[in-house]
Amino acid sequence: MKKNRLQVTIAVSLVAMMLISLFFTGYAKKPDLGVALITSAAGANDKGYNESAIKGLEQAKKELGINYKVVESSDIPGSLTQLADAGYKVIFSLEYNFDALIKGVGGKKAIAAQYPNTTFVVFNDSPNLDPNGKVINKNVVSVLFDVHEASFMAGVLSTLVNENAKTLFNAQDYGFTPGDAGRKIGFLGGTKSNGITVFSYGFAEGVNYEAQKMNVKYTYYSDYNAGFTDSAAGATKANTYYQNGANIVFGVAGAVGDGVDSKAKEVKKLSIEVDANKDGNQPGYILTSVLKNTKVPVYEIIKHFKKNTLNQINGKVISYNLASGATGITDLSVIESKVTPAGKAKWNEIKSELSAVAKKIASGVIKVTNAQAGQAFHKTDLKNLSMPND
Repeated sequence: MKKNRLQVTIAVSLVAMMLISLFFTGYAKKPDLGVALITSAAGANDKGYNESAIKGLEQAKKELGINYKVVESSDIPGSLTQLADAGYKVIFSLEYNFDALIKGVGGKKAIAAQYPNTTFVVFNDSPNLDPNGKVINKNVVSVLFDVHEASFMAGVLSTLVNENAKTLFNAQDYGFTPGDAGRKIGFLGGTKSNGITVFSYGFAEGVNYEAQKMNVKYTYYSDYNAGFTDSAAGATKANTYYQNGANIVFGVAGAVGDGVDSKAKEVKKLSIEVDANKDGNQPGYILTSVLKNTKVPVYEIIKHFKKNTLNQINGKVISYNLASGATGITDLSVIESKVTPAGKAKWNEIKSELSAVAKKIASGVIKVTNAQAGQAFHKTDLKNLSMPND
C-alpha cells in the first residue's frame, strides 16, 4: 500500500514538474517566425496601400533574409492574437481597427499587453497615446504619413488646373463644366476615420488656398461611407458629383477609386488617386496620385527588427514627411502629356506654384491640419470653400 502511494506521489510530482517546465519554457521554445502583416479591407492586390507594404516585406526578405506572412482577415483582433501566439515578433496591421490591440474590448486585456515581447505596428493614427499624450503600450509603434501636406498640394493643383483647363487642354478631349458651375470638387472616403479625413481636410485647405488667391468660391462635396471594395458604387457616386458640375473627384477608398477613374474617363473629366502612382491607370483622366508609400516604413521597421534595435522605436509615433519619399504627389508626367503646346507656359507656371507651396509647407509658412495627429479641422476658416456635406 505504501509502495503504491509512493508511486502515485512520484508520478504526480513528475507530471507537475513537466507542466511547470512547459509553463515557463513554452513561449521561449516557440519559433521566431519573423514578421507578419494584416492587410486592410481593400486586400493584398489593391495596387496601392497594401500592395506597397507587401513590397516592403519582399524587399526585407530579399535583402535582410526575414521571412514574412500576409493575412487578409475580417477579424483583426483574432488575427493579431493568433499571429502573436504563433511566434511572429513584428506584426503590421494596416486596418483601421485599434481598440482590442490598445485598450482591450469585452473585458479582455489589451492584446499588446498580452504579448509584451511582440511589436505591433499600426498605421494612419496614433491610438497608443492617452488623452494626456502618455504612451499606453510600450510595444506599439504608430506610423503616420504627412499626407495632409501632400493632399494640400493636390488641392492646390486641382484649383489651378480647374481654373485654367481651357488654356491647358484640347476642348475635344475633355468635358469640363465651365465657370462658377464648375467650381466644385468631390471627395470619396472609405470610412470616417482620421486615416481618411487627413486626406480630405488637407485637400480642402489646398483648394481653398488657391481659390482665395484667385478670389473665387468653390463647393466641396464629401462622402466618407464609400467602403473600399465596390468600384461600381464609386463610379455611381462620382458620377453624381460630375453631373453636379464637379470637374475633379478625389477618391481615398481602395478599389472604389477604380470606379471613380473609369467614370472620369467616361465623362471626360478628372480624378485623383491615392497611395501608389496610378496616373497611368486611365492616362489623361487622372490628374495625380497622392502617394502613401507604405513600403518605406515597413522596410525601415524590419531593419530595426533585424538589428535588434526595436527598443529605439517601440512606443513611438513615427511620421514620414514629403522629404522621406513616403508621401507627396506624382511627377505629373502623364497628365502633362495632354497639355497643348499653347498651354505649356501656363503649365510651367502651375508647376512653379506647386514648388513654391511645397517650400512654404516645409518651412512652416503654410500649416495644414493633420487629423492623424488629433488636430481639429475648422471648415468655417475656409473663406473661399463651402463644405455642405462635411
